Amino acid sequence: MGFNEIKQMAEAQQDYMIRMRRHFHSFPEVSNQEFETSNFIAEELNRMGVPYERIDGTGIIAAVEGKKPGRNRLLRCDMDALPVKEDVQNLKGPKACISQKEGVCHACGHDAHMAMMLGTIRVLLQIKDQIEGTVYCCFEEGEESTTGVVSMMKALEHYTVDECFALHVYNALEAGKINIVSGSRMAGAVGFGIHVKGRGGHGSRPDLAANPIVPAAHIVTEMDSALRNQINAEATVTFGLCIFQAGELWNVIPETAYLSGTSRYFDKESGEVVLSLIKQTSECVAKCHGCSVEYEPCTKIILEPVINDPGVAERVHRTLGQIWGENVFCDCDRWYASETFCKYLNRYPGVLGFLGIRNEELGSGAAHHNSRFDLDESVMPLGVCAEVAFVLG
Repeated sequence: MGFNEIKQMAEAQQDYMIRMRRHFHSFPEVSNQEFETSNFIAEELNRMGVPYERIDGTGIIAAVEGKKPGRNRLLRCDMDALPVKEDVQNLKGPKACISQKEGVCHACGHDAHMAMMLGTIRVLLQIKDQIEGTVYCCFEEGEESTTGVVSMMKALEHYTVDECFALHVYNALEAGKINIVSGSRMAGAVGFGIHVKGRGGHGSRPDLAANPIVPAAHIVTEMDSALRNQINAEATVTFGLCIFQAGELWNVIPETAYLSGTSRYFDKESGEVVLSLIKQTSECVAKCHGCSVEYEPCTKIILEPVINDPGVAERVHRTLGQIWGENVFCDCDRWYASETFCKYLNRYPGVLGFLGIRNEELGSGAAHHNSRFDLDESVMPLGVCAEVAFVLG
């Protein structure tokens, strides 16, 4: 069987994938609540005759066994939607499909990820004679909340996996293009939630209180300065303060102030340095003002960077080029969002690829997690070919 036939097989799944994508989009479920989504996927797998395991929560691991001995490979997609009210319009006009659940929608593309995975499984079943080893197809719950990957990683301890691969649709990349390269592709995330604890009092006598607002304000500026001046100048690190809360009355000095946000980074060493600087700065500044700090559990390295393996990236790139043509590849910048797929890459060599969905004529291309987010469904066969290229490469 030639590579051109694989492309034709993938394209033959388009109507099926559109139907699947629009079902998932119409009936979205937020993180760790993907009960109907999981049941629907299980029903599809039953129809295909594909064995699967339902792991703790709503996740699923399906297995397509090849006819040849060889390496076992893992494909992953995510299942959850976001607590976002969907706009019926994309960037140009009405969307082809709208969430039927108020306040919940697939504003990141996970609906397409699931549809492509199901399409890929259908193709793999047709070419089992060419497949080496077993392909494990993982449907991960709770990616947005970063919680579902824990049960998935635990379940995978009982499987032998040699390499892994995943796709993420990407609004910054033109529809019909794909990016599969080595190195860091998505950012790691350090979270922080800091309670600055002081001593309340009357606004007229700050000397009789320990006003936590003052050190909290200094922590903001000192933390920003520390990250600018003590992080390796060659590293890319961002600092995003998103919450500053303190006080309720104009003449009452509060007991506490609260700061929260994230820092993003692209090399594993920077994460530890950032977390250390956040804590050192907060504690030292607070102490100078007669205050103390307490940390929320989110003050930690939430996710590490997504770093693609060079060998796997080269093989997928080469094989996909043979299936679809070299003109499908496109360069794009690293993505500052974070992804639980880093957990897989910490355990197995693998790749996360970006699949372009921006189509100005169609109106797709709004930012991820945006109410007007939409995608170009015509790219899904290319996604299937990328996943099959990983299996065959």
